[in-house]
Amino acid sequence: MYSASDLRKGLKIQIDNEPYVVTEFQFSKPGKGQALYRCKLKNMITGVILDPTYRSGDTFEPADLEVRKMQYLYNQENEFCFMDVENYEQTFLSYKQVGDAKNYLTDNLEVDILFFKVKAIGITLPNFVDLNVTRADPWVKGDSATGDTKPVTTETGYILRVPPFVEEGGKITIDTRTGEYVTRVKE
Repeated sequence: MYSASDLRKGLKIQIDNEPYVVTEFQFSKPGKGQALYRCKLKNMITGVILDPTYRSGDTFEPADLEVRKMQYLYNQENEFCFMDVENYEQTFLSYKQVGDAKNYLTDNLEVDILFFKVKAIGITLPNFVDLNVTRADPWVKGDSATGDTKPVTTETGYILRVPPFVEEGGKITIDTRTGEYVTRVKE
């Protein structure tokens, strides 16, 4: 059990059988009475944000969360299929649950899937992924209006700006946290 004094940004707790993460936290001690803990909580399944205030005696259950290493297999219609690397069980995440991570998912990429009880609720990508460039327009020397970058399309359909020396058929490393080009992969 957590007490109100344990609250901090990033802490995951369970309220009314739902997992929440503390996104903001503020402590205040009025002249008289108990300390107050104001925080913002985000529901990890629905995304709903609560803005409660707790007193120093309040307690919370830790969220029943588990992270499993899984491998991306394929997507069909509006679902993405992942396989547990230890027991080969398959789990499906919806298009909404995967979100922008779809831009970086390639066959057999290992990711961390977050489970609440037995239900998959989220995905964490590795910080960097290597993707093949499937379309890159030639860069015209002297074309500096775009700041010496050009748009390219990757094998997942993701479009980003890269330096002019990146060519179609090459491989690049992308930072999944920012979606930006990092470096060219030497083969």
